[in-house]
Amino acid sequence: MAEFTLSDLEKIIAARADESPDVSYTATLCQKGVNKACEKLGEEAVETIIAAIAESPEKLTAEAADLLYHLLVVLRLGDVKLDDVMAELQRRTARTGLEEKADRG
Repeated sequence: MAEFTLSDLEKIIAARADESPDVSYTATLCQKGVNKACEKLGEEAVETIIAAIAESPEKLTAEAADLLYHLLVVLRLGDVKLDDVMAELQRRTARTGLEEKADRG
């Protein structure tokens, strides 16, 4: 089985965002705008937290998938590319969090 990546999901979201809202949940969500997409992202974050604390690993897996999907929708609506987020993560991991925090002093 080929590996499915967040970049693959980003491309699917981009394609579906331009489809008819009658056939695509992604299109519906994008059409409702960033406020609604952020609301859904928040709901999924809470559901992921609950699953992590009180549910099975399978439930946590499903909620984490929902959370990542909704995050990528919000990024699309905010005109932020996943590659930019990954570059920022790479920049941050070049040093430990404790080193970075100490330099903020």
